[in-house]
Amino acid sequence: MLAGLTGALLMVGAAHAEATTSRYYPVAPGYQVNVRSGPGTGYSVVRVLPEGSKVPIYCQTPGTSVTGPYGTSNIWDNVSNGQYVSDAYVNTGSDGYVADRCS
Repeated sequence: MLAGLTGALLMVGAAHAEATTSRYYPVAPGYQVNVRSGPGTGYSVVRVLPEGSKVPIYCQTPGTSVTGPYGTSNIWDNVSNGQYVSDAYVNTGSDGYVADRCS
């Protein structure tokens, strides 16, 4: 009985760790991508991602429409606290939302 309970607890712990782990997505090859203070081109650039970067997506929100290597999108990816990248420059494998909407 104790072995079964221990195994179940290990499975729950592994599922929790997986749920809190961020997935990283590559930015378009050959591009340096602006990271902005909000979800749009009217927000200030806070840093620039070098070519070959990968970013976590904590949440996504609509904003200014941007055309990039992955099409035209109004989705902006929150990659850090108060920092956003246009989804048109991030290879998520989808034209839609891949993360929860930012609140």
